[in-house]
Amino acid sequence: MGHDEGGTKRAPSHLLSVEDSVSDIEVPVLIVGGGGAGLTASMLLSDLGIEHLLVSALPGTSTLPKAHVINQRSMEIYRKLGVAGDIYEAGTPPEAMARTAWYAGLNGEDPVYGREIASQEAWGAGYTDPDYIAASPCRMTNLPQLRLEPVLLAHAKRKSPESIRFNHELLSFTQDDDGVSSTVLNKDTGETYTVRSEYLYGCDGGRKVGAEAGIELLGQRNILYTVSVHFTADLSKYLKDPSVLINWMWPAHTGLLTLLVAMGPDSWGPGSQEWVFHENYAFDDNRVADDDALIANMKHALGLPDLEPTVHKISRWTFEALVAERFQEGRVFLLGDAAHRHGPTGGLGLNTAIQDAYNLCWKTAAVLGAQASPALLESYQAERQPVAATNVRRSTENAMNHMAIGEALGVSPANSTADNLASLHRVWSEDPADDDFRAALSATIAAQSMEFREHNIEAGFRYDSAAIVPDGSQEPEPIDDIRIYQPSTRPGSPLPHAWLEDHRGNRSAVQDLGGAGEYILIAGEEGREWVEAAGRIASEQGLALKAFTVGHSSGDYLDPRCAWIRDRGHTATGAILVRPDKFIAFRADKAGDSPEEDLRQAFLSIAGRA
Repeated sequence: MGHDEGGTKRAPSHLLSVEDSVSDIEVPVLIVGGGGAGLTASMLLSDLGIEHLLVSALPGTSTLPKAHVINQRSMEIYRKLGVAGDIYEAGTPPEAMARTAWYAGLNGEDPVYGREIASQEAWGAGYTDPDYIAASPCRMTNLPQLRLEPVLLAHAKRKSPESIRFNHELLSFTQDDDGVSSTVLNKDTGETYTVRSEYLYGCDGGRKVGAEAGIELLGQRNILYTVSVHFTADLSKYLKDPSVLINWMWPAHTGLLTLLVAMGPDSWGPGSQEWVFHENYAFDDNRVADDDALIANMKHALGLPDLEPTVHKISRWTFEALVAERFQEGRVFLLGDAAHRHGPTGGLGLNTAIQDAYNLCWKTAAVLGAQASPALLESYQAERQPVAATNVRRSTENAMNHMAIGEALGVSPANSTADNLASLHRVWSEDPADDDFRAALSATIAAQSMEFREHNIEAGFRYDSAAIVPDGSQEPEPIDDIRIYQPSTRPGSPLPHAWLEDHRGNRSAVQDLGGAGEYILIAGEEGREWVEAAGRIASEQGLALKAFTVGHSSGDYLDPRCAWIRDRGHTATGAILVRPDKFIAFRADKAGDSPEEDLRQAFLSIAGRA
C-alpha cells in the first residue's frame, strides 16, 4: 500500500461485502467509532469518493441524550451532506430554543418557588438575531445525540451501505511506512479479521486508539461529578415559557443548581414529553451508586415528591477539560472526544467533533488522490488543536460563571433553607437597600451570554497553518472575541455568507457554489484574469474547482444586497481562493503582474509542495 505523493491503491468493492464478513479487508481509511465524529467522517468520505470502513465496538448508536445543540457551522456541513433537512425536522423548533432562563426552583411551599429570576436570548434567538442571519444560511438547532446519531447513521448507510459495522471492535493496530494494520473482532460471531488501511481515524471517544498510539489527554480531570436522569413526565403545570429550552433552577431547600432540559420529541417547551435532569454530586456521595436514591433526590430537588416519572436512563459522568497532546501519530488521527473532552456548557464538544471531520476528510482525499503531499495532513493538528483548546477552555468558563450566578444570588447548600429563601426574595424586593444586590446579580447573569451568544467561538474560529497562504495583513482586533463574529476574508477565516444571484435570478448561498472536494475561486467583477488562470491550473493539476466573478451589478454572479462586497476584503480586480472546507486559503487585493503564477504558488503551498 505504498504511495508516492499521495497515490493510493483503492480497495475493490467486493472487500466490503456483507455485515458479518470476516474476510481481511484493504481499504484507504478505517474509521474507529460510530458517534458524531465517525458517522460524519463516513458521510464526508463517501461524498469525496473515498472507500472506507467504519467499525464501532458498540451494538448501535448512543442511548444517551448527551450533546444536543448543533451550531451554524456544523449545520452548514450537514447542509452540504444533504442531512440538514432531516435534522431540522426532528429537532427543536427555533421558537422553542430562543431563550434560556433562571428560576427560583421549580416547586415548593414558598411563593418564590417557580418565579423567573431572569432570562436571555439564546443561540440567535430562534434565528431572529440579525447577526446570526447574516452569518450563515443555516440556523442553529437542537437534537439530542440519541436522536441525532440514528439520522446520521441512516444517511451514512445510504451513501455507503456496506461500510458501516457496529458491534465490531478494534482490538489492536500497528502502523508502518505504508499503512496501518488493524485487528477487528466481530462481537456477534467471535471471529477476528484484519483491516489494512492507509489511514486510521480514531473517533472512539478515547477508548482505544489514542492510548494505543501513545497519545495522552492533558488538562483538568474530575472538575465536577454530575448525574443525569432522562425521564418522561408532564411538567407543564410548573413551567410556562414556551421559548425556553434549558431551565436553570436554584431551589432554596437544596441550594444547588438544578437543570431541566426539554427533550421533546413531539412537543417542546413546557409541553415536552421527555426531560433531562442534571445535578452535581460530591465524588464521595454514596447516593450516586443507587438509582432509587438518585430518583428520590431528583424529586426532592424539583419539589415534586409525588412525581411518578418514567425513567429511561441514568448516566453518571465527570466534567473534564482535556486536549490531546497531539492529534496525529503517523497515519493515525484523533477526532472528537478522542482528541478533546469538554463539559456540556456551550454545546461545543459535538460541534468541535463534526468540524474535526470536515477539516481532515478533504485533506485525506486530496492526498489519496495524488493532489497533495502527505504534508497537507500535518495541517490537521496545526489547525484543529488550537480550536479545540479554545473550545475546551470556553466550556469550562461557561460552567464556572453558572457557579458565580449562585454566589451572586446568595444561594448555597451551606445555607439554611430560610437563608436561601431570604436571598431569593431580594430579587423581587422593592427595598432600595437591595438595588446593589440586584444590579450585581443582573450583571453576572448578563455575562452568561458568553455561553448563549458565543457567536465568534462558534462561527469565527480561524486557522493558521502551512495550508493557509498569508497575505501580510494584520489580524483585526476583535470587538468581543467571544460574542461578536466579524466576517472576514483574511486567509485562515471561514468563508463569509452572502446570497448571490445568477443572471436568471436564481439565488444561491456563496458556500453552496462549490461541491465536495471542490475549491472555489471568487474574483471581483473585474477579475476575469483570475478566473481564467484558475481554470488552467485546475486542468493541469486535476483539481476540482469552480471559478467565477462577483459584483453588485456585473459579474458571473450578482450581489444584490452588497453583502459579499462588504466583506470580500479586496478590490474589483482582486480574488480569494476558498478550500474545500470553506476556509479562505489565499487572498489578493488586486491583480498583480502575474495572477496565474500567484495562484499556482498558492496551490503548491496548500498542497504541501511549495
